[in-house]
Amino acid sequence: MNAKIYVAGHRGMVGSAIVRALQKRGNTNVLTRTHAELDLCNQAAVQAFFNSEKPDQVYLAAAKVGGIHANNTYPAEFIYQNLMVQANVIDAAFQSGVQKLLFLGSSCIYPKLAPQPMTEAALLTGPLEPTNEPYAVAKIAGIKLCESYNRQYGVSHGVDYRSVMPTNLYGPGDNYHPQNSHVIPALIRRFHEAKINREPKVTIWGSGTPKREFLYVDDMAAASVFVMNLPKALYDQHTTPMQSQINVGFGSDITIAQLAHEVRQAVGYAGEIDFDPTQPDGAPRKWMDSSRLNALGWQATVGLEDGLGKAYQDFLRSSSHQHDGTVRGE
Repeated sequence: MNAKIYVAGHRGMVGSAIVRALQKRGNTNVLTRTHAELDLCNQAAVQAFFNSEKPDQVYLAAAKVGGIHANNTYPAEFIYQNLMVQANVIDAAFQSGVQKLLFLGSSCIYPKLAPQPMTEAALLTGPLEPTNEPYAVAKIAGIKLCESYNRQYGVSHGVDYRSVMPTNLYGPGDNYHPQNSHVIPALIRRFHEAKINREPKVTIWGSGTPKREFLYVDDMAAASVFVMNLPKALYDQHTTPMQSQINVGFGSDITIAQLAHEVRQAVGYAGEIDFDPTQPDGAPRKWMDSSRLNALGWQATVGLEDGLGKAYQDFLRSSSHQHDGTVRGE
């Protein structure tokens, strides 16, 4: 419990949840830096930070993230910034003697048409969803960085760098920006504004038929701490050196249309819902096979209805519901 643990991206939704989970567990020595204090794209600054602080463990939750619109608008920023952050943090961690690191990826690493539910074995078996391919390629590189350092330095330096792949996350600390947010915070904002303005209906992008899986962010944080602290022999038993990532999902998915009705209910909006099929849907289905993680002894605990209620309360608490949404988690 006295280990010095650096959480990269502690201001982001996942990073802040990991800090909460560590504190709840009794870890008192949690190390954080804001983007203003440490630019993770600056290699020299990252190396200097690791050399001076020498953390024992690292949770790499810092990333540039966003929805379909943001990924389509800023593809160069998404691939460059994520590659730089990952490469800088992972290598500086190794150079300073960090043996335990957990990298957080994304479900978008899997092919657009991967068989559902998506198993870890689906990685690199087909083309990615074009709308977020640059982000996905960066995240795949993060997994392979961890695996490569394990393969080269696992025996000689005791390196044990692991990766977890969350499904779609939501909850406290989410980004409610009108253009650059993910589907649940975007819907929460739309229904809330429609309720306040007494609009008769809300129009939602796409057909409403794609299916998505959603996990409450504190469940994701709990899973991250769980995977980080698994005995190495047990982790190795359930993974392979070049397919070491572990999926973290809720266990079931729903259509965007069903989700819209659930969010409408959580917000208390009484109007109608329309869909605009001329707008992009994204992948037809994204459902994670979490059986590897379940076999290790972990399962999600927060249901969607309960989670959406908590997410809406977080939205109401957020400062005027305004979040500058393009860069999260640094």
